Amino acid sequence: MVRKTLTWSLTTMLGLSMALTGCSSSTDNAGQTTTAPKETAKATEAATAQPAKKVTIKMMHLWPTGNSATQNKIVNDIIKEYQAANPNVTIEQEVLENEQYKNKMKVLSTSNALPDVGFTWAAGYMDPYVKGDMFAPLDDLLQGDLKDKFVKGTTDAYAFSGKTYGLPVELNIVPVYYNKALFAKYNLAPPKTYDEFKNIVKTLSSNGVAPIALGNKDRWTGSLWYMYLADRIGGPETLKKAIDRTGSFNDPGLVRAATEISQLVDMNAFNKGFNGLGNDEGKAEFMNSKAAMYMMGTWELPNYTTNKDVPQAFKDQIGFFKFPTVDGGKGNMDSWVGGPGVGLFVANNSKVKEESKKFVSFFVSKWGEHAITEAGVIPATKVDTSKVKLPQMYIDLLNELNKASNITLFADVQMKPASAEVHLNMIQALFGKAVTPEVFAKNHEDAMAKEAK
Repeated sequence: MVRKTLTWSLTTMLGLSMALTGCSSSTDNAGQTTTAPKETAKATEAATAQPAKKVTIKMMHLWPTGNSATQNKIVNDIIKEYQAANPNVTIEQEVLENEQYKNKMKVLSTSNALPDVGFTWAAGYMDPYVKGDMFAPLDDLLQGDLKDKFVKGTTDAYAFSGKTYGLPVELNIVPVYYNKALFAKYNLAPPKTYDEFKNIVKTLSSNGVAPIALGNKDRWTGSLWYMYLADRIGGPETLKKAIDRTGSFNDPGLVRAATEISQLVDMNAFNKGFNGLGNDEGKAEFMNSKAAMYMMGTWELPNYTTNKDVPQAFKDQIGFFKFPTVDGGKGNMDSWVGGPGVGLFVANNSKVKEESKKFVSFFVSKWGEHAITEAGVIPATKVDTSKVKLPQMYIDLLNELNKASNITLFADVQMKPASAEVHLNMIQALFGKAVTPEVFAKNHEDAMAKEAK
């Protein structure tokens, strides 16, 4: 299978700009009144002539009420809307947090017992599910009710051999959020260069403040830091080429990126015990103003904009900055880590596959509307925001996304499962000073070569 290109083009960015600035009305029919064709009317009459068959759709998602309250509410609201419009349908939910969800997917896949509807990550993560014929193609939806609804390019990472097996609901980039009050207390400003960033780390650490909140037990959180250093030092193509095997993890830029991670650990850049804490535990250090910075995707935006459970005083003191440039490096500040977020799949062996597809189509359409007004997250579908009042941070990040020179998909998502597991284990080992940068690179090379056979 030919691996897809996993960096985004300026065409995609322009598509997003058009979609989220009130210019998508030509393809977004929300709010318009149409007259049903005679055939549709006849079908409706036939359908109402006899009770519809009872259908139960089992759905699994990864937004618990605790740490993803806003998204959880949106899911429940969409389900209520669908069930109200389709009283014969019942949606049964199973809700797990991120890592539990991934583990449950692995377990269920061994017996091909996936839920009727669930969420998947793109590219390499999907590879075994697609090869195992576990996900149903969804191209009929893209040519039907969802035709021209997605921002251009957002479904590409979910396509294999000309067929699309997942429909994304979000777009994400990864900024560094920072506490403006803590920065002001120590006369600090958002950095433009990596040397300035390291000076911030030194200043905060010397004053007893944890510079960076990190929960690296989940491992992918540390990978974000490595990816940015790889980009800023080696340029946006170096890591991508190492993954697609046209390059190598032994590239000097990638080895130096690993070296910089090791040096950050030596500088006490992260909160105590970070390698044994989950992401939510690490995030708590930032939310409680015990750490000054937190690198995470724009799915965190609600906590700093719309989440009513977060005190407004705290939200007012949070800003963001782009990862700084490295002296002598090939990357620039408009190159981001990110890409389409999780996407919906339908199990290929579902006994209610067609009804599940209808629900997925409905869910995707409604998610975009709810995501902007309620969650303040960036959807993968086109939504007219011209009449919506948006938080300033949302607008600022949207503007950054629109002028991005590149977006590189998360490394572990790009990789096939076995290599991704090695990558994540090596990330934790690197942050834990259990491997040298050279061994880190070698183990990646060995894993990638083995899986390529």
